[in-house]
Amino acid sequence: MANTLESLTLFSTKQHDKAAPQVPTSDTEYLKRMETMLSEAESTLATADAISTLPASNKRKRTSLAVSVVIPVYNERDTIVEIVRRVQAAEMHTEIIIVDDYSLDGTRRMLLQLAQEPDIEVLMHGYNRGKGAALRTAFAAASGDVILIQDADLEYDPNDYAKLLEPLEQGTTNVVYGSRFLEGAQQDPSRLHRFGNWLLTALSNRLTGQKLTDMETCYKVFRRELLDEFSLEQNRFGFEPEFTAKLSKAGERITEVPIRYDSRSYDSGKKIGLRDGLNALWCIARYGW
Repeated sequence: MANTLESLTLFSTKQHDKAAPQVPTSDTEYLKRMETMLSEAESTLATADAISTLPASNKRKRTSLAVSVVIPVYNERDTIVEIVRRVQAAEMHTEIIIVDDYSLDGTRRMLLQLAQEPDIEVLMHGYNRGKGAALRTAFAAASGDVILIQDADLEYDPNDYAKLLEPLEQGTTNVVYGSRFLEGAQQDPSRLHRFGNWLLTALSNRLTGQKLTDMETCYKVFRRELLDEFSLEQNRFGFEPEFTAKLSKAGERITEVPIRYDSRSYDSGKKIGLRDGLNALWCIARYGW
């Protein structure tokens, strides 16, 4: 598994070996160190107070599957605790693996607090690499039989986990996508994003032979063993068409179920843009042929 993590600077909250503290060599150094420790303690306590206002799950599980929920994170200070609590409240996970892609907005401090909970593992990139890279890091660390991808921005609702996992529990498929556009879905994307998704999905279907309505969805749920069939290389949002194409070439038929979706604006933190759309077109052509 270690070689799958590639050569990147990575910090894991499950690494417990610590270097022995150095002894201050002067009173001045001692005072400076105490001031730093007090400042860090105050910041940590403030973060802990904020996190404790949201109740943790009682850790019951409502599925027979061992499910690893993986959450790529980049600058999600305002939503990360809430999405973790929603995942826990769904009571469908075995573990939650969060990969922080070098957030600079205080997200990391909150993750260090969340990592104290037994069902959560936090991995941190040493520099910003993109969603696809964060997902590869999470996949390599996952131990569940099934992997479920969850975004951190509250657009996707963990209350949909039961319907996402049902086809896998029944053994009718190895891969499920949550569609924002199937009949019965509740969605509110902009017209531009709706058209862009339709175009990318249609082109992907043409080359892969799938019959999807939402190739770009965050909710992709699959048996972990499928990752042994191919390698992934896209670092940003090109992951979506690459993953879909490689599943198709491995002979997998993707099942879709309708989901809820609450779109956020660019002002509130949406990150995908025109460049990512153009890259998706390139990835569809590259991996779909």
